[in-house]
Amino acid sequence: MKNVYAFISGRISDSLICFPALVYLPYGYDDKQKYNIFYLMHGGGGNERTYLGKHRSFPKQPYESYHFPDIIDHAIEDRKITPLIIVCPTYNNQSDKDSFDFSLAIRLTGLFPQELMNDLIPSVESHYSTYAESFDLDGLRESRDHRGFGGFSMGSVATWHVFDHCLDYFRYFITMSGNCGDGSQQDEAVKRSCFGMNDFFIFTATGTADFAYDGFRQQVMTMGRYYTDSFRFADTQSEGNLSYREKRGATHDYAFANQYIFNGLQFFWE
Repeated sequence: MKNVYAFISGRISDSLICFPALVYLPYGYDDKQKYNIFYLMHGGGGNERTYLGKHRSFPKQPYESYHFPDIIDHAIEDRKITPLIIVCPTYNNQSDKDSFDFSLAIRLTGLFPQELMNDLIPSVESHYSTYAESFDLDGLRESRDHRGFGGFSMGSVATWHVFDHCLDYFRYFITMSGNCGDGSQQDEAVKRSCFGMNDFFIFTATGTADFAYDGFRQQVMTMGRYYTDSFRFADTQSEGNLSYREKRGATHDYAFANQYIFNGLQFFWE
């Protein structure tokens, strides 16, 4: 199957910071058909090319995962997941080096939801065929069932922030090997929203040899065991809204993140 890529760039309305992103379009993409859309964030040291850098137009960068586009291609071809659009943005400021600065990355991932909602999503979804009928907040809220967000490592931290601030606009989430708090923030996000337990689903995954294992597992276990008004552990959407998976011996590596994403997407848009 042939991958199709596009490049989106723009500027945040109140600054000069660019937001580049790579976009994966499924084989046979047809702008007369509506597609679910999944936003996927890289981890520390990465950038918007980390997952989709295989294409010859984009030179290989450190930490890039060349196998990810093929995994998605075959998952769609084998009907394990439905054809979808995948958007790979970055939380980096104006330099890839930002991603190596931990304290700066923490700050930028915390600010990312504003950029996501005000600039990136309208730019992408006004250009490609999604379920959004309009690109203001009302239109994005009405199409939330067809939108997901996920990330690995620092991208997982970004995903938790998106959950905390953008639950009105996303139904599905994949967090991998990156914790953010003790679960109380996520519980508060659910309680201040108008959504119940059946209105969102979080797939979480990590490896037992991953340096982020303990903190990540503790957050997810706390969410499912103590904030039971908001979260219920489940293996399917019909059973609850929080799935936890761990892979024995898996380290903090994109090779394992690819596997987590492959499995997580099969929970969505069944």
